[in-house]
Amino acid sequence: MNTQNKPSLVMAIALMTLVNGIFNLIWGVSLIGGTFGLSLLCFPVPLFPIILGGFEIAYAIKLLDNPPQPVQPSQTIAILEIVAVLVGNVFSMVVGILALIFYNDSAVKDYFAQLNGMQTPPRADPSTSLRTSPAPVLPPPAESTPEPPAPASPVEPDAPKRRPRKVA
Repeated sequence: MNTQNKPSLVMAIALMTLVNGIFNLIWGVSLIGGTFGLSLLCFPVPLFPIILGGFEIAYAIKLLDNPPQPVQPSQTIAILEIVAVLVGNVFSMVVGILALIFYNDSAVKDYFAQLNGMQTPPRADPSTSLRTSPAPVLPPPAESTPEPPAPASPVEPDAPKRRPRKVA
């Protein structure tokens, strides 16, 4: 499988992630340098974009590799890109939102399924087939307790007893 078989959205995800990873590295280093190292007192703040940038660059390289390496769509990286807005990186938030939208495209899902050797379920053509809802899946019947056997005598034991009438 070469780059010509990659959907354009997969290439867009890879390039956006690569550019955003480089930008996150620069952003994190500038946070440290801009505060003369005082931001390291708030330990996770400047290190978050640096670490995220490293993961983004590694993931983008795997997506851009030719032949491509088996890799799953990384929604975790996209969510962390959105969270990067807390460090002041609005560009990363936009990239994360676009990546999540692109991951839900059917061509992208099919590409990742093919890349990882999974079979995709056949899609029905909506113009030629009738839309029917699948049959509901019913839960298995609950176990019932056996009823006690009926008494053998025709007289009910709980019924009040009648006194015979006296005939005069």
